Amino acid sequence: MIGSLRGRAVERDPERLLIDVDGVGYEVLVPVSTYVEVERRAGAEDGAPAVHLHVHTHVREDAILLFGFWTAREKQLFLRLIAVSGIGPKLARVVLSGMPPDDLVTALAAGDSARLATIPGVGKKTAERMVLELREKVGDLAASLPARALEGGDEVVSALVNLGYKRPQAERAVGEVRRELPDADFPELLRKSLARLSRL
Repeated sequence: MIGSLRGRAVERDPERLLIDVDGVGYEVLVPVSTYVEVERRAGAEDGAPAVHLHVHTHVREDAILLFGFWTAREKQLFLRLIAVSGIGPKLARVVLSGMPPDDLVTALAAGDSARLATIPGVGKKTAERMVLELREKVGDLAASLPARALEGGDEVVSALVNLGYKRPQAERAVGEVRRELPDADFPELLRKSLARLSRL
């Protein structure tokens, strides 16, 4: 089983990376959040960016698939998602692409199935099943969130939605700003999130 890869991302798109490890190319499926981090690294380096991905190896009868994550936290969330009945690795990757990891943990811990159902590809029943099976199992991940990650974000997301932005975009922008500035208050969080969305 491959648990991690360290190499250079020679090919990149929002769903997959081709990682060159000493001349061997590994095709890795990734959530959007991981792709964004790799692109940031690419902007700071010339050529193919150096990356270190946490990897889950998924073995099927007809294929061996690699799923890669920028952080161990994302991989932990992925493993818990695929343990939910009816959620396979591809849907789990879609879930991680549809909401920043900290917001996903917050929604699961709060039992907010309505918010989870806003993720493209996740219906009401799947969202309710995620809450039912994972609410108690993400307590350790929720406990490690900064205090401000559990408050204030919903208000900023609502403000951005009222300004005309789509909720998944708003949640992703707010989540990214909060990771960079965990102690940001409401005005700063809103201002920085707007600046990020204006660059999309």
